Amino acid sequence: MPAKSAYQNRGVAWQTWAMSKPLVSDELWAVVAPLLPPEPPKPKGGRPRVPDRAVLTAIIFVLRSGIPWEMLPQELGCGSGMTCWRRLRDWQEAGVWDRLHRALLDRLGEADRIDWSRASLDSASISAKRGASSPAPTRRIAARPRGCLARSAMLWATAAGSRSLRS
Repeated sequence: MPAKSAYQNRGVAWQTWAMSKPLVSDELWAVVAPLLPPEPPKPKGGRPRVPDRAVLTAIIFVLRSGIPWEMLPQELGCGSGMTCWRRLRDWQEAGVWDRLHRALLDRLGEADRIDWSRASLDSASISAKRGASSPAPTRRIAARPRGCLARSAMLWATAAGSRSLRS
């Protein structure tokens, strides 16, 4: 039996597409759905919106497979790659991913499934609280070599090997 086109059965084809298991399980969808912003009103009508669950499936598919958005298979029934990319952007701006991350961590914590022995923190992930001083400027280790044109130690040249504007 040939597979139905995504447009013949919109919203269902993404579930029955040739995958060994769905990318968005019912359990995951139950966590994600309440975090999504409501559909914006369309005062002038317009084309029907691609279902959020189908778009989430496409987002996960693209992120897991590494394909470009414009190569998203139409058979997936998730709309165009641009539609999915825009929804990803909108959900990011609405804070959906941060809330989802916290919700999933809460569930893992309640189930005692977080392995804290593998956790790590660094100053890039935790902000300094109250009165933290700004870092001091980096001290120069040595004087600049003679003929050095650049200020960075990574980019320097000798007088013989450089092309200066003075020549």
